[in-house]
Amino acid sequence: MSSEGCATLVGVAHRPPILLIDSPSLYFRAYFGIPESAARTDDGQPVNAVRGFLDMLAQLVRTRRPDRMVCALDYDWRPAWRVELLPSYKAHRVAPEGGEVVPDTLSPQVPMILEVLDALGIPAVGADGYEADDVLGTLSVTQPGPAEVVSGDRDLFQLVDDDRQVRLLYVGRGVAKLDDCDDAAVRGRYGVPADRYADFAALRGDPSDGLPGVPGVGEKTAARLIERYGGLDGILAALDDPGSGFAPGLRGKLDAARDYLAVAPTVVRVATDVPLPELSAALPTSPADPDRLLDLAQRWNLAGSCRRLVDALAAPRT
Repeated sequence: MSSEGCATLVGVAHRPPILLIDSPSLYFRAYFGIPESAARTDDGQPVNAVRGFLDMLAQLVRTRRPDRMVCALDYDWRPAWRVELLPSYKAHRVAPEGGEVVPDTLSPQVPMILEVLDALGIPAVGADGYEADDVLGTLSVTQPGPAEVVSGDRDLFQLVDDDRQVRLLYVGRGVAKLDDCDDAAVRGRYGVPADRYADFAALRGDPSDGLPGVPGVGEKTAARLIERYGGLDGILAALDDPGSGFAPGLRGKLDAARDYLAVAPTVVRVATDVPLPELSAALPTSPADPDRLLDLAQRWNLAGSCRRLVDALAAPRT
């Protein structure tokens, strides 16, 4: 077990995994992890997010030996259906003029990433009205396993499923120190099984997503409630039972949060039924358009990163 409480799953299938990449999570991490001064084009345009993102993919391909890969995209970072249920959802991240608060020098790099992925032949997919998380959730249940979801987003712990051989490669400490998580790892980390993580997050809250949680209910109390009552449905049913054993103060807090608890799990749960286009997830062994890739690499000073990823793709996967 690693220092973050993530364990190795016994009996992993012999088939290589599909890597499901949370692209926004990785390119934001790359942007803040590499100084702009260290990665620029000849005319001074920052490419730190592009370079870091490509290097992350290269390392993942080298170390995980996948035979398939899909990069998930945010077509809607704050879907209206989630906001309608919970208006505070990501409200603190809305820019004054609308849209998400994104650094001015990051926004132009996202289309560059997509151009390089296209030249390589690595699919990048999103869906109107859904976040990258939802795309990943849908791919995790529709693509043949084993599957490894790569993200620094805690919400994706809920996708872990030992029966379907879905793991989370959590990059909270970076791709070089990722935590390879199965259900036992989620239990060890939070005290709840992966399929109850959404209920746990709703109770605990998550300020980074504008999820208030139940005032006075932290991680330990949330985990204890789920262990005792099985999940939010059981907790809410027990509130109406005088003999259910709630301490008066806790009963009052949960009772006051009924309206919130009625909608929060739907907001937190990752969708697994997103309509996605047909795609081939097969990982290429060479660039789909080598001439275009060479042109992009030269134009944006990405020769080293592109070469590292091309070399990783060409390496044997057995």
